[in-house]
Amino acid sequence: MMEQTPPSNQQTLATDGFRLHPEDEAAIRVEASHYEQPQAACIEALKIVQRRHGWVPDDAIPAIARVLGVGPASVEGVATFYSLIFRQPVGRHVILVCDSSSCFLTGSDQLRQNLSGRLGIELGETTADNRFTLLPVCCLGACDGAPAMMIDDEVYGPVGADDLADVLERYP
Repeated sequence: MMEQTPPSNQQTLATDGFRLHPEDEAAIRVEASHYEQPQAACIEALKIVQRRHGWVPDDAIPAIARVLGVGPASVEGVATFYSLIFRQPVGRHVILVCDSSSCFLTGSDQLRQNLSGRLGIELGETTADNRFTLLPVCCLGACDGAPAMMIDDEVYGPVGADDLADVLERYP
């Protein structure tokens, strides 16, 4: 089987006005080098771009695809499938409220309402100061701590109304 490697042409960086940061392109190439098929690095490539920008702009999709040597539709498919790849701008901190069966039965709807009231936003919205974005997620895998929520990479649960002020204060 012939080994595929991503193209190394520096001109692949710019696409529709979007330019991958050289460090990001290098990191994507390193990730791709770990796999027989460069497309396997697609999730990591999206995460690399998201770490720098806070989200993955539409114009980043063809830029990532060119570095990986795959079609934009392949990257788009991965980007739209995973709920932790953000396709529009989000706040500095993203709060994910689990709405799985376990969390729902133990009060995730009340948790969401408490967060909405405290932050002044609904699901899918960002606070005016760009501090928080509130989003639903179908499962955090934290059923033993239901109802659960995640802020950035930290999972909290069970979370009651009395816990919210202390938890939110940790995220300036």
